[in-house]
Amino acid sequence: MNWRLLGEAFVTLFVIMDPPGTIPVFLSLTGGRSASERRRVAWQAALVAFVVIVLFALFGQQILTYLGITLPALQCAGGLLLLLVALQLLTGQADEPAPTGEVNVALVPLGTPLLAGPGAIVATMVFVRRIGDLGDAVAVGVGIVAVHVVLWLTMRFSIGIIRLIRDSGVVLTSRIAGLLLSAIAVQLVAEAVRAFVTQG
Repeated sequence: MNWRLLGEAFVTLFVIMDPPGTIPVFLSLTGGRSASERRRVAWQAALVAFVVIVLFALFGQQILTYLGITLPALQCAGGLLLLLVALQLLTGQADEPAPTGEVNVALVPLGTPLLAGPGAIVATMVFVRRIGDLGDAVAVGVGIVAVHVVLWLTMRFSIGIIRLIRDSGVVLTSRIAGLLLSAIAVQLVAEAVRAFVTQG
């Protein structure tokens, strides 16, 4: 196994996916749920992110080429989606009970684009291009799995924080998470626009 490649893949994805940074968003999106529901959201979000990353690792370039989508376009779309979620958190709309049939927060925005976002997808595709033999493939695969295990553990054990901060703390956390998410979203859109200008 290529231990150096494993370390690079793990550290790069860890920094981009930022498990500690997901805690405020996770707490704000699951504040009104039971402990069992929060645990379910935690593993579902990690699983969704893992599936998305693996799909793009295996077929990413083919998918984008077939659909005629550029990486900046994917990045801009992810930024706009995160901005929508951020505005909901800032205005308090995300604190309201979810109506029946609404999209599971473990899928959107936690699983994607927050965890498996454009940055993580692009990084994964770059590491896949560096694979030269079976050892490299195993190293990249182990790195991806390890990051998602850390993501799940981070969200799973952040549930205890809710017991300490209570409802008022969850509201405050939601506002902070909304502010942070809006900054991330604007940064994603700005980088996408810069890439469009450079390519043009």
